[in-house]
Amino acid sequence: MRAVWGHLRIAVVLTLGLLVAAAMAGPTTAQVRDAAGDGAGSSSGEPAILVADDVSITQDRRLVARGNVEAFHEGRRLNARAVIYDRETEHLIIEGPITLSDGDYTTVLADAAELDRDLQNGILRGARVVMDDQLQMAAVQANTVNGRYTQLYKAAVTSCRVCHDDGQPLWQIRARRVVHDRRERQIYLDDAQFRVFDTPILYFPRLRLPDPTLKRSTGFLIPSLRNSTLLGFGAKVPYFIRLGDDKDLTVTPYFSTKTRTLELRYRQAFKNGGIEFQGALSDDDIGRRHSFRNYVAGAGAFALKNDFVLRFDVELVNDDTYLVDYDYSDKDRLDSEISVERVRRDEWVRAALTHFRSLRAGEADSTLPTVVGDLNYEKRVHPERLGGELRFSAGLHSHYRSSDTTTDGPDFDNFADGRDVTRLTGSADWLRTWTLMGGIRSTFETGLAFDATKVRQAGTTSASSAAELTPSAAVTLRWPWARRSGSTGVTNVIEPVVQLAWVGGSDPNIPIDESTRVEFDEGNLLSLSRFPETDRRERGVFGAYGLTWARLNPNGWTTRIGLGQVWRNERQLEPGGASSFTNTSGQQGEYSDVLVAAQLATVDGLSLTARGLFDDQFDTTKAEVRGTWFNARTELNATYIWLGRDVAENRPGTISEWAFDGSYRLSRHWTGSAEWRYDIASDRSVEGGVGLTYTNECVDISLKASRRFTSSTILSPSTDISLTVGLRGFATRTADKSYVRTCRK
Repeated sequence: MRAVWGHLRIAVVLTLGLLVAAAMAGPTTAQVRDAAGDGAGSSSGEPAILVADDVSITQDRRLVARGNVEAFHEGRRLNARAVIYDRETEHLIIEGPITLSDGDYTTVLADAAELDRDLQNGILRGARVVMDDQLQMAAVQANTVNGRYTQLYKAAVTSCRVCHDDGQPLWQIRARRVVHDRRERQIYLDDAQFRVFDTPILYFPRLRLPDPTLKRSTGFLIPSLRNSTLLGFGAKVPYFIRLGDDKDLTVTPYFSTKTRTLELRYRQAFKNGGIEFQGALSDDDIGRRHSFRNYVAGAGAFALKNDFVLRFDVELVNDDTYLVDYDYSDKDRLDSEISVERVRRDEWVRAALTHFRSLRAGEADSTLPTVVGDLNYEKRVHPERLGGELRFSAGLHSHYRSSDTTTDGPDFDNFADGRDVTRLTGSADWLRTWTLMGGIRSTFETGLAFDATKVRQAGTTSASSAAELTPSAAVTLRWPWARRSGSTGVTNVIEPVVQLAWVGGSDPNIPIDESTRVEFDEGNLLSLSRFPETDRRERGVFGAYGLTWARLNPNGWTTRIGLGQVWRNERQLEPGGASSFTNTSGQQGEYSDVLVAAQLATVDGLSLTARGLFDDQFDTTKAEVRGTWFNARTELNATYIWLGRDVAENRPGTISEWAFDGSYRLSRHWTGSAEWRYDIASDRSVEGGVGLTYTNECVDISLKASRRFTSSTILSPSTDISLTVGLRGFATRTADKSYVRTCRK
């Protein structure tokens, strides 16, 4: 029987605080009661569990556990060769190899340990602390002080994976002493050397680093080097300032041979929302209007009472090329807006005030609608007796130009350049759908709209005020056909659709300010007006017809193709006789251009979307193709667009352009990226760039080069090269473990 017991492990459930302490050693603290052997336990009152090959009490009242010792308590785990508790000295002696884990972030490895009864003080020999399975601190000896500090002497700190056959890690920090403050979650280093492949690179008398469990801590962020033909060679060194749990400030000095720039970012979270502002101030040698160039951009959102949401954004700059020169933004029209909005299932209300600023060469803010106000309300009602759905909407719109001229300038609209417009609109519509014989879906809708417009500084080119009632009615028929394959589960759906509509009234002689660009696509094929706003409405008798086919594969393949066209009894004309639609809108004749749209999505991550307008000669009016492909190694996005010449849309020449950007993971650690934008019509590149990134568990190195080829009266071509080196493993948990190096066995 004794031989059998020699091969079996003995599981003993203990309530001694001694064993609780053993399970909680290392970077965690424990409150241990009297360990006199009379059943004292931890502060939590939960028993610890000790598993060992042999547990005994010696004559001098030592508790000894030997052979594959494991102790568990509240998710914490201790593994050791032997655990001895000496009642006389009230010390805990642990014989290694020792592994202490808190079940979450931290694991401590040691050859041997001596700790006091409360685990507040003690010595670990040959200690190594591993935090978040990444950051490692190794030392000849480690002391625990007051249960809060762990002091390591002649220590090395790294987040690189150290393999037995690789020798030194890629980088490490050697220090005379390392102190880990578990309460503040900070790591302090004295006489620290930053080494690359064990070669000293930098020396710091004192250095502070956050441990991986701390998400926010004041300190330097990843610096970057940048070389630009426009801005010269320089460096960015961001410094993060934690102002509290709810706010922070990032200050980034950027010094180069041609600029002295200070970048700022401020963030603050509130109980009901948050704000973020960023900006920069530059003193450079390339400013054309100001010696000090600057910009401010900010946004915020707040939840108000009764489901309302307040949003705002601000975009300000004092130089037209500043954002592009410093690669802050590609926007050439800035907007600042404040709005209050509420969205419910059957109701939408929104009030907004917007200010626009143009950065385009040749555009004057004085003749653009720079201040725009909108108030909108929509409501849906489902009456039981009448059936169907009632829709009510109302809107108030006004836009202001700072120009006071009442004549038309050198543009295409033939209206006064200083005009200011205010418009009040309202509508009531009723629609109801029935299912007819053979599965035909029939929808009838009718409504009445009201528009009242006031034009200030109209000059002699338009009326100063106008009001119009617009009645409408339409019938739409859909006939969906569906067939499902019993063997593959593939479903094919074919749906022809036809609509006949009538819209009364006539367009008054007021300017077209908001409906200057008309898009014809699947979304508005069956609309009663394809104008984006109510400063123009389609009038007369017209119809629409189309056909869609969809193939749905349960394995993930989806294919959709649609065709459509609009017919009118007469062209849509302005009071002066000109067409209300531009030449490339696809709507200028009695028959619209043919709309063709297609979509394809595969289970392999490929997605294609194509749309085009074709005239009666099947010549292209507009066309665009967008594609994406995404899998574990590749991410690719490509776009092609073709727009014909149209002076009315401020497009004096044809636009034919394609662009793509993508990345490919070359190996476990290397990722390449590229982007290119090419103007086919002009046969020249617009911009391009390449990048190469090396990533492992402890470092992230990114090298990028880009070139902007465009030039104008305010822009010059430029080339940028940037290098960013970041150390991983501090103040963040690495979610993607695929970059971690593997060790050879």
